[in-house]
Amino acid sequence: MDPDKKDRFEKRFTDILNYGALNLAMAIGYKTGLFDVMAQENRPLSRIEIAGLANADKRYVEEWLGIMATGRVIEIVTENPVCPLYFLPQEHAVFLSKKGRSSMAVYTQEIPMLTEIALEAVVSDFSRGEGIPFSQYPRFQAFMTELSNNKFRDGLVEKFIPDVVGGELINRLESGIRVCDLGCGQGVAVRLLAKAFPESTFIGIDNHEAAIHVAREALSDDQLKNVKFVCEDAALIQDKEEYHRQFDYVFAFDAIHDQTRPLDALKGVRHMMAPGGWFSMIDIDAQSDHEGNMGHPMGPFLYTVSLMHCLPVGLQDNGAGLGMMWGRTKALELLRQAGFKDPQALEMAYDPFNVHYLCRT
Repeated sequence: MDPDKKDRFEKRFTDILNYGALNLAMAIGYKTGLFDVMAQENRPLSRIEIAGLANADKRYVEEWLGIMATGRVIEIVTENPVCPLYFLPQEHAVFLSKKGRSSMAVYTQEIPMLTEIALEAVVSDFSRGEGIPFSQYPRFQAFMTELSNNKFRDGLVEKFIPDVVGGELINRLESGIRVCDLGCGQGVAVRLLAKAFPESTFIGIDNHEAAIHVAREALSDDQLKNVKFVCEDAALIQDKEEYHRQFDYVFAFDAIHDQTRPLDALKGVRHMMAPGGWFSMIDIDAQSDHEGNMGHPMGPFLYTVSLMHCLPVGLQDNGAGLGMMWGRTKALELLRQAGFKDPQALEMAYDPFNVHYLCRT
């Protein structure tokens, strides 16, 4: 046994335990608004002030501040033990506040949520490999909606759409085309696009009835007339004549890797596309083998989310079980099998963790 290697791993193991605990406490700070009030005030605050501003119990806040301070998330700016003051630097706040333009704190909720609702089911399924039904994840759609709001509010219309086909897509959207969001969830992306491009018509498709119900309610609130939502299994679309060549542009955000029959879903996309149409598949940018992902900055996190949700959902009904980290090689291969002749994998400077697979008819 190499004693130095043992010591290094012991230190790393300690870091793992600390960072796992820190993530959980940061999720609490995000959900309770503690980060938001500290960011908004932008000055040193006492624990009593923070508790008052966040409408929180001061003893809970005190304990939480201990985690944030020892975790170097916030700073203690006075050493007075009777009444220390705590400060959230702006350089940290941009990642932690719900209104921060670089906010990442929404992701702190994901592992705790998946642990709570699926840990025992995943452990049990290790011996069977049968998958876990989506109904096991009752709060996941709401989380994905929050994530989508955070992700799309500044980037979808302003950055992604103008970048597709060198700006040609945005010109066509302004003139009026038919667009489908496959795997739309609760409809955040497609409603944003419908607002931005009133001359175009939009349809959101998802096989989760509860998500479609929420999307329709939100649609009623928005009073949009150029979008509708349909509950449909993507794997069955290729057999339905009413979808044949109906759309000039189809997009799927982080949806294909969750499909039990992703090849059939992609064949459905091909079936839906009108001549001269485009398909955008946006998914996690990864390699298709473990060794190729050794340098991925979010590798352990993304593999864990996949292990706890994407993989078991995709294994249902003898499904393909692609998982979130299926990677470029598998993705391009599947797109070709579905009939797309020359799919491209395009990097996005404004979203380095995802890749844009662009396909044409």
